[in-house]
Amino acid sequence: MFKKPVDVKTIQRLSGADKKKLRRTAKERFPQTSDADLDAILPPKVEITVAKYPNHALVYGIEGEFPMIFNTDARGHELFPTVYALWKVPHLLPAFTLKGGEVSRFVIGGADLMFPGISIPPEGFPSFEAGQPWAVKVPGNPAPIAVGSTTMSSTEALKAGLRGKALKILHYYRDMLWQVHTDQGWIFDDIVVEDPNSVSTSQSPDSAEEPEGTNDGSVLAEDAGVDISDNHGADPAIQSEAVEEITDAVNELKLPEDKTTEQAPVEMEHHNLTTEEIDSLLDKCLLQALYTSIKEKDLPMPGSTLWANHILPCRPPGVTLDIKKSSHKKLSKWLQSKSSSGLISAKEDKYKKEVILLAINRKHPDYMAFRPEKRVQELVEHEKDVAESSVTKQLEVAEIYKPSSHVKPIFVAVEADMETYYSAPEASDIVFRYVEKENLVKPTDKAKVILDVTLCDALYKGAIKKGSAYPTEIHKKDLGSTFLNRMQVHHKVSRGTQEVIHKGAIRTIQIMTERRQGNKKMTRLSGLECFLMDPDSLASELQKKFACSTTTAELPGKKGQYEVLVQGGVIDDLAKHLVDHYGVPKRYIEVYDKTKR
Repeated sequence: MFKKPVDVKTIQRLSGADKKKLRRTAKERFPQTSDADLDAILPPKVEITVAKYPNHALVYGIEGEFPMIFNTDARGHELFPTVYALWKVPHLLPAFTLKGGEVSRFVIGGADLMFPGISIPPEGFPSFEAGQPWAVKVPGNPAPIAVGSTTMSSTEALKAGLRGKALKILHYYRDMLWQVHTDQGWIFDDIVVEDPNSVSTSQSPDSAEEPEGTNDGSVLAEDAGVDISDNHGADPAIQSEAVEEITDAVNELKLPEDKTTEQAPVEMEHHNLTTEEIDSLLDKCLLQALYTSIKEKDLPMPGSTLWANHILPCRPPGVTLDIKKSSHKKLSKWLQSKSSSGLISAKEDKYKKEVILLAINRKHPDYMAFRPEKRVQELVEHEKDVAESSVTKQLEVAEIYKPSSHVKPIFVAVEADMETYYSAPEASDIVFRYVEKENLVKPTDKAKVILDVTLCDALYKGAIKKGSAYPTEIHKKDLGSTFLNRMQVHHKVSRGTQEVIHKGAIRTIQIMTERRQGNKKMTRLSGLECFLMDPDSLASELQKKFACSTTTAELPGKKGQYEVLVQGGVIDDLAKHLVDHYGVPKRYIEVYDKTKR
């Protein structure tokens, strides 16, 4: 709602009656709110203003200070707190916690939140209804970064297998509503609240590139949880790069410090690490990752992926790894120093402005002398083996048939189940059982079958033009195919223990490359759901394989269908990867290269 700059049309003070009405509506809209909470965001003895925007939004705030509440319908019913208000009262709204900071990069870029990007708590998925206001938090940080409206209820979400869009993001940290007021100097950047013991990683690879701030670790490579389909047609790769700058300060979000909290000893432990100790820990984590999780097939690898998926998981439990506090200050400088020492080969991508890991020198003295921790190595190897085995399970696509009303009398006569799916040989066996039961084989020509009324209707009723005579017999070699044509065709797709049945012809996988913004190319991949392929997992895999930006988006007007967007023209390599790695038959893959037209 506030992605693009908008000018305020009018600003006016609320009357006493309007202020009371606003408080009542807010109390109803935010049932978790106490009177003290409302006093914090809408003080009773100060002037409250309402700003009207061209996009029909109304923004309520403390006069001379900051916006606290906005609504989207210009009628005052669809109220939402601003991020400012959520920082004052974090429990104002229930909140989804992201699986990691890499998802937050896109959320604070305006992308909607998808269910795969949400961390499910041990007690189970929370209960909610469609259209409710919910906040978004990053792991280990109580300061919400965004607010939006749920797109479906928790019951509907569970029925959908926790797939699809969870939250339509309306306002987020550092959007245009935020930036209108940041010039007044109010921002909680004096204290960081972070839980080093959080399961999620605590630094973002991209934020490590810049000294201004930090972010939580990456989960987008494994559980992409954003939807960029509504980002005004922007190139997803450009959209990703555009939000990198604003993600630098996500973990700088702070709440007023509670001196009684037990967080102090943890932070003290973090601050006790000297620059030399942090440098040593970085080198140890890198070597551990080179030994245990980075394979030659993974190269080349973006520095952001290296940091989030390999370096951070190798840090000791309970330790926050902050590259800003090292002597290198930036991830790029650190990797370049390791490249200069000969341990790795790395170079900066001129277009992405990111260091890429190209090769590993496994004969380097530091590598040869290092002894990895076996526990970490075994865990990482096990996870990768499980992931690879699940991906490479053999795909099977089979054509199956379900009885229709045309052939029902035949199935009833031989006492066959009408609710079962049949393969082609099994379905043909049904009709031949009927022929044998009714003794319909022609005595003078064993290769032909005499058609009685029941069998003739099953094969031809409704298919013969009016006035034409019905056949009285049929050759045995044509009986099976004619009978199958009168049944409902389905396709059964199975991969390992997963199985799904599609009615009618199966949809093919579409791979299309097109030009975006000048000479840049973008490859679109859709139709994966039919073949039991998870778009988010595939996007993560392709990001590593092609060392490029990838993302997923819901197809417009097609609920539950997604496409993977891959930066660059990788149409042929992508088709080959689907065949070789996922076992998709070539006949089910269609490729279109629009750049050659």
